[in-house]
Amino acid sequence: QVQLVESGGGLVQPGGSLRLSCAASGSIFSINAMGWYRQAPGKQRELVAFIRDGGSLDYADSVKGRFTVSRDNARNMVYLQMNSLKPEDTDVYYCNARVVIRAGWRENSYWGQGTQVTVSS
Repeated sequence: QVQLVESGGGLVQPGGSLRLSCAASGSIFSINAMGWYRQAPGKQRELVAFIRDGGSLDYADSVKGRFTVSRDNARNMVYLQMNSLKPEDTDVYYCNARVVIRAGWRENSYWGQGTQVTVSS
């Protein structure tokens, strides 16, 4: 199986920065895409930022210009640099990876356990 472990969440003041990291391990043949979602209590999980093979990027409109997603393919890691944080960015952030565990198999979607980001003065 595949495990995703996030780190880097915490409490930060408005206008501050945080960097989230996510490491994938386990039975991995290839990772087609990695990225970040977030979810507030009682709300649907929403896309924050995603990076796919070939480097194409997707960002939620609310984070464009403030957040940057990047990958280290050699280490099976994805990062989310969050700048100019706002109180409305407060959420649990989840790492997601689309992983092929055997050559020729279809990809499956895996999730981390989530890391809390709180933006407050």
